Amino acid sequence: MRLRATILIAMMLMFAFGAASADTIHLKNGRTILVDHVRENGNRYEYEIGDDTYAIPKSSVDRVEAGGMPVHSASSGGKSIADLPAFTPADSLANEGDLPQIIVKDGKVDTDALAKLESKGKPELSATADFIAGKFEFEHGNIDQARRYFDSALRFQPENSTVLIYYAALLVRTGNASQAVTYAQRAVSAAPRSPDAYTVLGYAQQASDHTKDAIASWKHSLELRPDPAVQQYLDKAQREQNVETDFAQRESSHFVMHYEGKQTSEAFRGQILAALESDYDDLVRDLGTPPRDNILVTLYTEQAFFDVTRAPSWSGALNDGKLRIPISGLNSMTSELAHVLKHELAHSFINQLSAGRCPIWLHEGIAQLEEPKSLGSDGRQLSQLFNSQHNIPLNVLEGSFMNLSSAQAYVAYAESLAAVSYINDSYGMGDVQKILQLLSQGSSTESALRATIHSDYGQLESELDKYLGDKYGK
Repeated sequence: MRLRATILIAMMLMFAFGAASADTIHLKNGRTILVDHVRENGNRYEYEIGDDTYAIPKSSVDRVEAGGMPVHSASSGGKSIADLPAFTPADSLANEGDLPQIIVKDGKVDTDALAKLESKGKPELSATADFIAGKFEFEHGNIDQARRYFDSALRFQPENSTVLIYYAALLVRTGNASQAVTYAQRAVSAAPRSPDAYTVLGYAQQASDHTKDAIASWKHSLELRPDPAVQQYLDKAQREQNVETDFAQRESSHFVMHYEGKQTSEAFRGQILAALESDYDDLVRDLGTPPRDNILVTLYTEQAFFDVTRAPSWSGALNDGKLRIPISGLNSMTSELAHVLKHELAHSFINQLSAGRCPIWLHEGIAQLEEPKSLGSDGRQLSQLFNSQHNIPLNVLEGSFMNLSSAQAYVAYAESLAAVSYINDSYGMGDVQKILQLLSQGSSTESALRATIHSDYGQLESELDKYLGDKYGK
């Protein structure tokens, strides 16, 4: 996502968020944070979620309630730009019994126990055991290990629908949508009454540019089992199909572009693809690990863009697995459009490198840095926000910006850029890459920060306060 409107920087100084301490922290922006433990420390509160410690200004909390459900798992807060639906298929596995406790011990897969189960020579048992190991690694972000275990499970039971569903989901999440379609189709063949199989098939089809097929799959899934999340996917795909019925297509080495013929000239479309290919090369150098499939790009009129995406009015483009770019009124490349294209493309690289686990502040900070964009005149006002502790805590910015007002979004984007600029200036782009790689391996955001720049969120915000003050004044 890229901010499209310029908001007066004075709006930033309107931000002040209210205080107490307990199990559930209610923020003034309407969000809540469930915590294991919270303690007062000066004008901030420090709280723990799993193994991680966070800090938040007292001025940011509306109220706190005791008795909230504690959170025991580490959380990065980052989701894939086009996150997958939740599903729990269990129709093709052996009776699991105590297998999960046997296979996963002390927070990791017990490979000796797994080998012992496989040695019994029972294909269904072995497939189930490998699936449990793969599911554990998948849910903890360890994609390579998960894929190996799923591969092993399918060697024992090639048409096990549950394993096939999870394998297809893994492939979509890691940018292998076209390959995921094959596994999802096998899942549907093996379990034609499974709504989850059709849900994941639809998702793989949509991500691989087969919207019509995705609509049919999601309709079938909903016939088998109503699901609000799947209904949302279907509604958006139908809006997309309605708008793009007469769109044409053009391809380059790494991109597939959809466009309305009368909307743009051939020369302009060529300029856009040339800019994207150049950006692609730049991002490979800066971030490495490009998306595996061709990247989908759709050019819209401004009205069509908002009709399809239902994005907030302040958004200037969107990457939800496809680069959706409004170009109304343009007939040639402009510097602003060039920034938008590189920003949105950067999200695809970030998503690939982090396996969809990058928190949104880091996503948006890197994308802005790659445009390239600097804080410029906003730096001094942002410094004042941090100095007065009226900044939005970074851990609050781990989730989507989509529900923020334009003024809140302005601050969120500025803080994201400042944080990534500080990390890049102080430690280099190599450490930015390392953070993303650690996230892809299942680390929480704060654990990844500690392992690279040796800072938790509280320390990072203190260092960012000093960085902004030294660079822009207070």
